[in-house]
Amino acid sequence: MELTIDTSSNIAGVALSHRGEILASLTWKTARNHTVELLPGLICLLRQASVELDSVEAIIVAKGPGSFNGLRVGISAAKGLASSLRIPLLGVNTLEAEAYPFAFTGLPLRPIQKAGHDIATALYRQKDDEWQCLEAENLTTITVLCRHIKQRTLFCGELSHNMISEIRQNLGRRAIIPRSESHSRANSLAALGWQRLCRGERDDPVSLQPLYLRPPHITKPRVKTPPSPS
Repeated sequence: MELTIDTSSNIAGVALSHRGEILASLTWKTARNHTVELLPGLICLLRQASVELDSVEAIIVAKGPGSFNGLRVGISAAKGLASSLRIPLLGVNTLEAEAYPFAFTGLPLRPIQKAGHDIATALYRQKDDEWQCLEAENLTTITVLCRHIKQRTLFCGELSHNMISEIRQNLGRRAIIPRSESHSRANSLAALGWQRLCRGERDDPVSLQPLYLRPPHITKPRVKTPPSPS
């Protein structure tokens, strides 16, 4: 049994799976409260499935890109669980998990995630039963991205109304945007993580780090001015 943790955005989730097939999952909206909500969510999931934590045989976690604090919380929890239970740890790209449910279309897949004034995106496609990453994650804008799209492309991810409007305005019928996305990202993470595990892959709990496309906005502490002599 595998436990999946996703705290890469304001839509968080946890899931239990067996060989990549979902047994139980829980998804909720969070206002940057991953620190206080992840553990209760995990306990609720285990109780819902009547599963003990020591039954888990692998930990799968979204490694980003995504929320700076959210990723830190999720990856730290995943590392702690994997180390204490002495089980494999597998990090999966968040954008890849957004695209994966649409692999069956055979279309170029553009997962999009808001990143400040920019967007984070990548390009995936399933061709001849092979899941491929054609372009690694990167930062850009919708305007710049649309200039390079010449064929019908499916856009997915946490798309705002403004994003959808701009994409359609630039690309017209070349843009395919699903009307609703009822899938849980944690479900896709579980499937991709299981595939990695079957290939004999795993991540080192010490070296696995969140995938950030830009440094976090951290304010430097103000330099204290020594008091002037009286």
